[in-house]
Amino acid sequence: ETHSEITYGISFLTYYAAEATRHTSAGGGIILPTPFTHPPQSSSESAAAAFNAPRGTMLAKNEAVGPTAMITPWNFPLAMVTRKVGPALAAGCTVVLKCSELTPLTSIGLRVLAIRAGLPEDVFQLVIADKEATPEVGEEFCTNSIIKKISFTGSTAVGKHLMQMSSNTVKRLSLELGGNAPFIVFDDADIDQAVTSAIASKYRASGQTCVCADRFLLQDGIEEEFLSKLCEQVQKIQVGPGLKSGTEMGPLISQAAAQSVKQKVDEAIAEGAECVLGGNPIHDLGPNFFQPTVLRNVSPTSRIWATETFGPVVAVSTFSTEEEAVHLANDTKSGLAAYFCSQDMKRVFRVAGRLESGIVGVNEGAISTATAPFGGVKESGLGREGGMAGIAEYLETKYIFLNV
Repeated sequence: ETHSEITYGISFLTYYAAEATRHTSAGGGIILPTPFTHPPQSSSESAAAAFNAPRGTMLAKNEAVGPTAMITPWNFPLAMVTRKVGPALAAGCTVVLKCSELTPLTSIGLRVLAIRAGLPEDVFQLVIADKEATPEVGEEFCTNSIIKKISFTGSTAVGKHLMQMSSNTVKRLSLELGGNAPFIVFDDADIDQAVTSAIASKYRASGQTCVCADRFLLQDGIEEEFLSKLCEQVQKIQVGPGLKSGTEMGPLISQAAAQSVKQKVDEAIAEGAECVLGGNPIHDLGPNFFQPTVLRNVSPTSRIWATETFGPVVAVSTFSTEEEAVHLANDTKSGLAAYFCSQDMKRVFRVAGRLESGIVGVNEGAISTATAPFGGVKESGLGREGGMAGIAEYLETKYIFLNV
């Protein structure tokens, strides 16, 4: 996973280095046909002739939005930075980054490498602050009139607070906030493919990504087969320290995170869920490790269903009809990612269009890439990162009319 993140993080720099020279970046834009015409030169000139004499040139020019401030989380300490800094620099913006206090070394190393590569020191600046000082940094970012744009990845609650604080200076905002992704398996799905996709989506980074599947919706007829095959594969996942050879899933970020997952699992079981696999910390490995877990018959009112888990827990419920599945999937304030498995192409396009999410994976559980727009709807955020849409977040469009 670490090696994959290095490749993933570099891909944003590579992509936006090329994007900087395209017409979609700063200095680029488009020439528009003018609707204006020259007035008739004499009373005898016909209206048709006047109409055929266009006047002026219209330009729509891209310009850098200005100094930007960024706040990144700990779960992708390289890629979360490059997916923001890359397009900002490509657009011609300067950057002040507040990285997570839990993973500052990667950001420090990245800045050192950037300066060695020739980037002026003041163009990419770094703020290191502990948890107690972080709110003060966020307030300064939001209220300082020099900063023209803020990009934040983190919790929905903090994102809302940043929006409120930024309102007095009317800043541009990109917010990638919390998720609670559904993973639907229809009875026409390739079950083996669905299991592979589910594991890729759920257990990546020990379940600690904002696009990890949280709520697994299985159609009645395939529940037993899916769970049997899923548990068979999950039992094979090697849990251990990241530096140990053969490890496939590492620890959670902290002991508190492991305790939170355990509390949610216990609550779900008390509310009627059945623990099919796992369900406990792995104390022999350390306080931050948790077993890959599968729960079935999870209540929609359970916290592990209704809120983002950030842990290696598959929470399963069932449905009978497509309409029911879509309703359950959309029954959340979040709208970042959604996944479903089906071999029916009519259903694929129909359901993909009805899911209220900014990102949809069909028969696949890992779909993030530097070339695709990444972002959510509803309370999962504003704006997009990645692809052409990613650099547009750091640009203003200026309309220029030339009467020449």
